Amino acid sequence: MKFPVEQILNLPEMKVLDCLRVASRREEIEGIGIVITIEKYVNYSACPSCRQITRSIHQNHWRMIHDLSWSEQTVLLKINRRQFKCNNCKKVFSEKLDFVDKNKGYTKRLAQDIVQQVLDSNIHSVAKRNDLSDEEVESMLKGQVSQILNINLTQIKRLGIDEIALVKGQGNYLAVLVDLDTHKPIEIVKSRRIEELREVLIKWGVQVLEEIIEVSIDLWSPYKTLVEELMPNANITADRFHVMKQVNDELDTMRKAEKKAAISLENKSERDRILEGLNKSKYSFIKNEDSLNEKQKEKLKAAQEVSPILAKMHRLKEEFRDVFESCKSWGDSIIKLLDWMHDALLYFPKSIGTMIRWFGEIVGYFDGRTTSGTVEGINNKLKLIKRLGYGFRNFSNFRLRSLLNWHFSINSP
Repeated sequence: MKFPVEQILNLPEMKVLDCLRVASRREEIEGIGIVITIEKYVNYSACPSCRQITRSIHQNHWRMIHDLSWSEQTVLLKINRRQFKCNNCKKVFSEKLDFVDKNKGYTKRLAQDIVQQVLDSNIHSVAKRNDLSDEEVESMLKGQVSQILNINLTQIKRLGIDEIALVKGQGNYLAVLVDLDTHKPIEIVKSRRIEELREVLIKWGVQVLEEIIEVSIDLWSPYKTLVEELMPNANITADRFHVMKQVNDELDTMRKAEKKAAISLENKSERDRILEGLNKSKYSFIKNEDSLNEKQKEKLKAAQEVSPILAKMHRLKEEFRDVFESCKSWGDSIIKLLDWMHDALLYFPKSIGTMIRWFGEIVGYFDGRTTSGTVEGINNKLKLIKRLGYGFRNFSNFRLRSLLNWHFSINSP
């Protein structure tokens, strides 16, 4: 069954004047394209200045617009965008076409489709596949980002602030701001420098910042200072996963010290016995015990047998995690945390020192059990985006691609 061109085109306000098959507009692309000549059905328009209806056509203005492909064939729309002259105010204006933005060489629906393709591929491949240039694809992406940046910031009540090191070991950190209720990043800042973060937050406006009631941060005091300065009504919560990381790091430091001590033993059999137990045991110690597989459980048991201090620290680590996992009462949670700090002081002096300095923010978790755990998942996705490249060569383009991942919808207007 054949369908009329107008039905396939699916632009109800436009009528088809002609339809031709032509060679592709780019020499390196093989195949045939389609040029469809169209104009509006109605022969009148409303003046944007005085709103009067006029039928006086000042001139015809033809332009080529790139549209969605048909069966892998490039489609160009040759559009007569007529200029009218208002009989009332005498002004000349162009008629409005809802399916294409002003001064754009492509339809809105093509831009949306291109963005969706880039999310699953990369700029260059998508450009080549759609008979476009890399610059045209980037322009479409930037157009979409300009729309998603109109996020309703007044809806943000709980904010997460974290950072991501895109290149491991180089100390290049980006700050990531996340709406903890929608689990979506709101902004990605070029660095975690407080000056740059302050500049971004100030642009949100005092009214928005004063409506934020809770902020979850890692254990970095400049974040705390900034939140206290700009968000006076927000309770600050130290993210429990960063607190847990402090404990795990101190446990792993002791594991390394135990291995180093074993290497220096003169008794070869004793040295080999201890090293065999400790080798490749890192994740068996720091991973949640109830998440270990059988091989990791065996390695944990072997390591505990050769190092009583690591066995004790591992037990304390699991007890610490249990305070956050199982305690439901705010009061009971604080009492158990204080008891743990007393019992663990000799084994985790560095971590407990941090907990004393951040005690108010740490126990703030027990109020609403807010964490930035969702930020960790976002950070993993950001690392993947950066690693795969997707044709983005600078921070601005990386930020663009990243925001599109969470905010772009194929059904966006």
